[in-house]
Amino acid sequence: MNKTKRIKSALISVYHKENLAAIVGKLHQLQVKIYSTGGTATFIEGLGVPVTTVESLTDYPSIFDGRVKTLHPKVFGGILYRRDEAEDQAEAAKLGIPDIDLVIVDLYPFEETVALGAPEAQVIEKIDIGGISLIRAAAKNYKDVVIVPSKREYLPLLDLLEAKNGETGIDDRRKFAAAAFDISSHYDTAIFNYFNREFGEPVFKQSYTDKVTLRYGENPHQKGMFFGNFDEMFEKLHGKEISYNNLLDMDAAVSLIAEFDEPTFAVLKHNNACGLASSPVLLDAWRKALAGDPVSAFGGVLATNRTVDLATAREIDTLFYEVLIAPDFEPAALELLQGKKNRILLRHKPEKTLPQQQFRSLLHGVAVQDRDLSTETVADMKPVTLAQPAAEELTDLVFANKIVKHCKSNAIVLAKGKQMLAGGVGQTSRVDALKHAIEKARTFGFDLKGAVMASDAYFPFSDCVELAGEAGVKAIVQPGGSIRDSESVDCCNKLQIAMVVTGKRHFKH
Repeated sequence: MNKTKRIKSALISVYHKENLAAIVGKLHQLQVKIYSTGGTATFIEGLGVPVTTVESLTDYPSIFDGRVKTLHPKVFGGILYRRDEAEDQAEAAKLGIPDIDLVIVDLYPFEETVALGAPEAQVIEKIDIGGISLIRAAAKNYKDVVIVPSKREYLPLLDLLEAKNGETGIDDRRKFAAAAFDISSHYDTAIFNYFNREFGEPVFKQSYTDKVTLRYGENPHQKGMFFGNFDEMFEKLHGKEISYNNLLDMDAAVSLIAEFDEPTFAVLKHNNACGLASSPVLLDAWRKALAGDPVSAFGGVLATNRTVDLATAREIDTLFYEVLIAPDFEPAALELLQGKKNRILLRHKPEKTLPQQQFRSLLHGVAVQDRDLSTETVADMKPVTLAQPAAEELTDLVFANKIVKHCKSNAIVLAKGKQMLAGGVGQTSRVDALKHAIEKARTFGFDLKGAVMASDAYFPFSDCVELAGEAGVKAIVQPGGSIRDSESVDCCNKLQIAMVVTGKRHFKH
């Protein structure tokens, strides 16, 4: 079988027409017969290129306001019949079915219409029927037909037409077919997920067409890619190529900083907060956040929920860090921070929130869960001890609890005056997490007298309360739920420590 084929006829039916004129002009130059529909046919005629309407081919009109245009045996027969099968050739000749060697389709913008919040009637009309059928038919018969399934493939097709003068090889056609099934499967996934928002069927279907090849994965010997539209959430203003580890830290940073309304700065390392503070003055928040662990801040990821001003930028500029995320930058601050060529500066678009579901690959499958969207307030904190937390302590308990929620378990956070004093994270026992936090706080010169403590899960024993009391902690927040809760409460009463429970555990692995 001759695997090289010349394109002699083409069917073009597209939504987006950018870059189409050059293709049409090249096809005309190659003397390719062009069939088309509706607005696409009008566009081609406007270029002065002869075009045969599908209605002329099928002798049947476009009906139901364009819902049915190409769904006809003469169209699909011309795409699907096997050129190397004598019976197919004879049947096509008998029925007057012409060859269609090239199909160019661009589907209705279903996802874009959903994203605009259009009413359902408009969304439904953007479910392409004829186009998706043409894509599948042409891709199935890739041995004979070239399929261009989206505007993304317009330029690759034009390059192919220029390079091979209208000839295509089997590898060319198979590559376009693979792209076609990528497009069709993604389109169907988007439609299913739209309908499943109402019903919530336990089905895992995700598809991303935007992708970026990363320098490597977590380590240089691992390959890495990011699938998704990075630009929906961030505008990259400066810096080197973003890495896999940067992305993990950025995800953690965005999730954490979203918890705070007043001016706040966070410093993260390996997905954990190593410093965080809130203050009416952003520069003060930065200084207090950095003071929490100036050693770990080296090479970290910084995030704030306010515009970075020049005064703050001057102090940030003295630190080596990987990424700085902010809703905006004063022009002078941005100019200063761009002085280091590798540091990554990102403008966060807060209107684009993180998905409400999370998933990760594990074993031979995928685990899916709802994102932890529970943020406890003063109203959620139930006192269980004789001592009651003072107003300032309650404020700090809420503050510390927001941070510990985003730390790797087992996690303990110590705080005072809306400043994170230290954290013990990722430990195999809760008491080790507390010991680590106390040691760090003392290393960086913090007095823990009057501090509060937050725990991501309950205390299995009273040892954490005893250690916290010895260190000077005066109020504790934890979810509660241990069969030994009473031991921790009794210990608090003995040490005159206030304890509140929330009923919400915040494990993070």
